[in-house]
Amino acid sequence: MKKRIYGLENEFGIAFTSHGRRTLPSEKVVRYLFEKLITTEGFLNVFLENGARFYLDTGCHPEYATPECASPLDVTIYDKAGERILENLLQYAQGKVREEGFHGNLAIFKNNTDFVGNSYGCHENYLAERTSDFYYMAEQLIPFLVTRQIFTGAGKVFRTRRGTVFHISQRAQHIRQKISGTTTNERSIINTRDEPHAIKEKYRRLHIIVGDSNMSEYTTYLKVGTTAIILEMIEDDFITPNFSLRNPVRAIKDISRDLTCREQVPLNNGKKYSALELQKEYLELAHRYYSTRQKSEMVTDILDKWEEVLTKLEEDPMQLHRKVDWVTKMNLLKAYGERTKQPSETSGDRMLMLDLQYHDIRRDKGLYYLLERKDKVERVTTDEAIDKAMVDPPQNTRAKMRGELIKLAKMKRIPYDLDWNYIRIGYLLNLWVKCNDPFQEENEKVTQLKRRIERSNFKYGYLL
Repeated sequence: MKKRIYGLENEFGIAFTSHGRRTLPSEKVVRYLFEKLITTEGFLNVFLENGARFYLDTGCHPEYATPECASPLDVTIYDKAGERILENLLQYAQGKVREEGFHGNLAIFKNNTDFVGNSYGCHENYLAERTSDFYYMAEQLIPFLVTRQIFTGAGKVFRTRRGTVFHISQRAQHIRQKISGTTTNERSIINTRDEPHAIKEKYRRLHIIVGDSNMSEYTTYLKVGTTAIILEMIEDDFITPNFSLRNPVRAIKDISRDLTCREQVPLNNGKKYSALELQKEYLELAHRYYSTRQKSEMVTDILDKWEEVLTKLEEDPMQLHRKVDWVTKMNLLKAYGERTKQPSETSGDRMLMLDLQYHDIRRDKGLYYLLERKDKVERVTTDEAIDKAMVDPPQNTRAKMRGELIKLAKMKRIPYDLDWNYIRIGYLLNLWVKCNDPFQEENEKVTQLKRRIERSNFKYGYLL
C-alpha cells in the first residue's frame, strides 16, 4: 500500500436528560467537557498528548480529529481512542453537573443525526500528491464512495408517515451535491477544502465527508482501507472502466434504502449496476492491480475482508451481524421486535431510542459495547492498543513530535501554542518549530528544542 497519511474527524452528539425541572443548555455541557483540558492554547480548541485535536465544531458538537496516522489500522485505533478520551471527559462533566445542582444524566453519541433532522459529520482525510488532478480523482472516486455504504453504513431508523423505516446509511439522505466547498449548507460527497497542513506545493488533502460514523472497528478499518486501495489505483491511472453515475446524489439515497443491495442505478454510459455489482467490479480491479505489485500483509487482509463482506452481502446480509454496523444494528432491532412483540404504534419510538443507544460511547451503557462485552462483534484491535493510543502518539508520523512536546511542556508547566504543523513553547521566547512534513517523526530542530526545555528552568513561561 502506498505510503500515505490518514485522518478521521468525528463530530459527536451530546444530550442531557434532566431528572428535575432544571435543564442544561448544550453550550454549558460542552464547556464542562473542555474544562478539564484547559490550556494556554485555547479553551475550545485543544491538542492532546496523543497528537490528536479536540475542539468545538458548529452546533455545539465536540469533535475529535485523530493524529496523523500512517495506516488504516492505526487510524482505526486512534479513532477508538478518541471515544475513550471523550468518555473520560464525560465522567468529569457529569461530576460538574452534579456540583452545580443539576439532576440528570449526560450522554454522548457517535452518530450523524438527531431526532429533529440535523446532521453532523464523519470526515475522512487522505493525503494526496499535488500532481494528481483533483477533479479527475474526485470523479473517479465518487461511484466507489456512493456504493461502499453497503458495508460502511451505520444504519438508521427513520420515522415516516407510514411508520418507521430502516436505511443503510445515516448520512446519505443529507447529501445534496457531488463536490462542494462547504461541509454544512450544501453537503457533498467530496469537499474541496485544500488544507493539507503539509508542503502545499507537494501535497493536498482529499476531504471525504459522505461517510457515517462507525462504532464497529471492523467497519472503520474496511472503510478506510478499501478507499485507500481505490485511491492508489486512481493515482496510478489503473481504473479504466467508466463507472460514472448518472445521478450520484439520487443514487446514494436509493442505495441507502435498498437493504438487499441489489437495486440497480444508472451510469452515464447507459448501463445499470447495483451497489453490490459495482463493488465487485472494484474488488476485481484491485485483485488485478496487486497481482503484479508487491502486496503488504495489511493489503492482503483488507482485500480478504472486502471479498468476504461482498460475498455475504450477496448471499444473506444478516451473516455480517458481527462485522458491519448497519447489519449489527438491524439484527439487534429485529431481535428486540421478536422478543417484545410490541404493536407497531408503540414500537416505533422504542426503535428510535435503541438506534440512538447503539451509538452511546459509554461502555457500560451503549448497546454496541453491550454486544462487544458479550463477544458478539468482530474486532480488529485490542483494548490495550486503544488505551496506549489515548496517551501516546503514533511513532511513525509528525504526531510523535507534537505529542512528545505537549507532554514535556505540561511536565515543565510551560505555556505552549501549536497547530498541526508548528509548535511554540513559552511566552516571549523564540522557541518554536515548524514542520511541514507529516511523514517526519524526527526533526533536528525539535530534538534541540526538547533538549533546551529539559535542561532549562522555567517559571510562568519565562526562561530563568
